[in-house]
Amino acid sequence: MTPTADLLGTIVAATRTAVAVREQVTPIDVLEGQIRRQACGDAFAEALRSSSPSRVIAECKRRSPSRGILRVDYDPPSHAVAYARAGAAAISVVTEPTFFDGAPEHLADVRAAVAIPLLRKDFIVQRYQIVEAAVLGADAVLLIVSALDQASLLSLMASARNLGLATLVEVHDAAELGRAVDAGAEIIGVNSRNLRTLTVDPDVLDRLIDGMPAQVTAVAESGIREAADVERLTHRGYHAFLVGERLITGPDPGAALKQLRGN
Repeated sequence: MTPTADLLGTIVAATRTAVAVREQVTPIDVLEGQIRRQACGDAFAEALRSSSPSRVIAECKRRSPSRGILRVDYDPPSHAVAYARAGAAAISVVTEPTFFDGAPEHLADVRAAVAIPLLRKDFIVQRYQIVEAAVLGADAVLLIVSALDQASLLSLMASARNLGLATLVEVHDAAELGRAVDAGAEIIGVNSRNLRTLTVDPDVLDRLIDGMPAQVTAVAESGIREAADVERLTHRGYHAFLVGERLITGPDPGAALKQLRGN
């Protein structure tokens, strides 16, 4: 897909339609009855602070709108096992189907394969998706500030909290960081990729870390390529790093993670 002037808006609109279809098939009260496991949001949060450095949330992602197919032989459970063995603090699983070739069952398959904390990475705009995440075995969900108004952000954070899920609240500029802080976000990710245009501005990681409250767990996202990037950004104040393309495009994702962590 050629990036549009507002790719984020396009994805969010498609997500709302897809969620409405899934909810017609399985109403939310039925879905809530399918929760079989207590989410471990506290374990996710703790892993980003207290696991051995460098702390990487290693991502399972088949496709991206900017680069197309990232891995032909995409197998989320085997990639997740490799990440876990290589010392990942947590694993992110992209479940968005239309633009990233993800699927909800990818998360369930990864949950069956590994015990470490899992993040459901999707464009979450409705409570239904939070409940889905709990059913699928997630311990945390991604909430993108630029995709939500403040009332929705607060409501979704509360829904996640009630189900034991942590929230990684993603921001792209100082105004969004202010909204995340005002909402009481405890884990904030700074994404150097603009989701509307797909351009990457690595300097945003340096600009926003100075405004990050000391009590917040700071996660750097996108544009992280080498162990030197992790080391430098750790010194700047980031606690963890969400990395996908750098790992999944390599011949051995586990070895790529070890290299990124400086092992």
